[in-house]
Formats: sequence, C-alpha cells, structure tokens
Amino acid sequence: MTFRIIRCLPVVLVLTACGEPGGGSAAAEVASRSLQPAEPALADVYNRSCRNCHTVAATGSPLTGDRPAWEPRLAKGMNTLVDNVVSGFGGMPPLGLCMDCDADQFEALIQFMAEAR
Repeated sequence: MTFRIIRCLPVVLVLTACGEPGGGSAAAEVASRSLQPAEPALADVYNRSCRNCHTVAATGSPLTGDRPAWEPRLAKGMNTLVDNVVSGFGGMPPLGLCMDCDADQFEALIQFMAEAR
C-alpha cells in the first residue's frame, strides 16, 4: 500500500505543481497564451519560468491576464506576493522555478501577469 502511494506521488505533484484550484475559463486560458511581456529579457524569463503554469487553467494558478483571479492576490500586497514566489506557495515551487531571478523581476512578472490584456 505504501509503495503505491509513493509511486503515485510524482503524478500528484505534477498535477498540483503550480497553484491552488482556479476558475479560469477556456477563453481566458486561450487568451493567456497570446500574452507576452514587451521587454525581451522579461519575456525570456516569463517563457521559461511562468508561462507553463500561468497559461494552463488545470494547474490552478491564476492565468496571465485574468485580472479577477489576480485581484485577491494583489490585495495581499506586492511584498507578500514576492515573498510567496521566493518561498513557494501552495503548489508553486520556490522561486517559481526561476533560480536566477531577483525580487524586481518577480515584481515585474507579477505585474505583467496580473495586468496583461
């Protein structure tokens, strides 16, 4: 029994890796995939570290450009959000898988994902 649980653990972790259950609609999910930061360096970081979760509603992470999903998170304050990224929060891994990002980049990425249209 224990072996079965251990064997299934990687699947569970992958399915929950990016966040809390979200309510992103199919249209919001499709729209999120077309959004990109204008700054090339930030776009590079977004594409390698954020995009995989924040454009797929099934991950439970707030979708890029889905302002209603981001509003309760933004209400916590940017310092809290950056701390959550650095430490990991819910299913999001520490540093959001961007091991070379700094706090300013995290803030810029959060702002982009919350406000992109």
